[in-house]
Amino acid sequence: MDRLFTLVTFIFDPLHEFWERESTQKFVAALLVVFFLLSLGVIELNRQDLAPQWLHWFPHTSHFEAVNLAFGFVLLMEIIGLIFTLPCSISLAVAKQFEILALILLRGTFKQLSYFPEPIQVVGNEELVFRIAADGAGALLIFALLGVLRMLPKPYEGSKKGASIFRFVAAKKLVALGLLVFFFGLCFEHALHHFQHAPTPDFFPAFYTVLVFSDILLVLIAQRYAPSFRAVFRNSGFALATLFIRLALTAPVYYNAILGVSAAIYALLLTLVYNVFYHRSRH
Repeated sequence: MDRLFTLVTFIFDPLHEFWERESTQKFVAALLVVFFLLSLGVIELNRQDLAPQWLHWFPHTSHFEAVNLAFGFVLLMEIIGLIFTLPCSISLAVAKQFEILALILLRGTFKQLSYFPEPIQVVGNEELVFRIAADGAGALLIFALLGVLRMLPKPYEGSKKGASIFRFVAAKKLVALGLLVFFFGLCFEHALHHFQHAPTPDFFPAFYTVLVFSDILLVLIAQRYAPSFRAVFRNSGFALATLFIRLALTAPVYYNAILGVSAAIYALLLTLVYNVFYHRSRH
């Protein structure tokens, strides 16, 4: 088993280092700008009926759709960051998931904008305005709750023994590698369906469904190295918060923001209670 953990660490650490490298982040940011500008250009060609035939797979005609697509690109990059965060700590991984949820709600506001006529007219589109306000307010509240959550002390997670820490972190890296393979497989499947004009389910709910199971798996792994009741309860509570995030992604408008904010409040209260009553306890 130690050989497997060593191999996993040998594979995972260089990938993590490459992703966190400043040059990689700058390249991704530049790619995002190019993608956004190209999307705007193709949309304008579609509006003028000048788009070539080979661009039939990109039928959008609203300029706001370019913003929605750009935010989708940002979310994909954030998900990769989330996967690399999983081996760090459960609390950091959960915080990253709430960051992604807040961005998804913000993306929802721009998606609603794509339904407006150009130029924008509020009269006759009041319901769209209310939906934008609900998603925007939900994203802001989650952002604020995350700020409070980050101010709280970080609880102790795991064993004090060096060998146990290595195995614990390596086991989480193994889960993260599996999740990374699934992520790219899901991206390929969605791209293939899009080019074939086949029905394509929403990417983020599908990914979060698998993420719920991976979080439960991490809870079971953590129990092997930190079997106390307080640790199991805390980790299981964070897995429940992830489940609420998954429900928020598929909930109808208004309810999605309510569920997302409720999940953030639950994670905040869980951390606060743990820190007040259990943080000083040790094995």
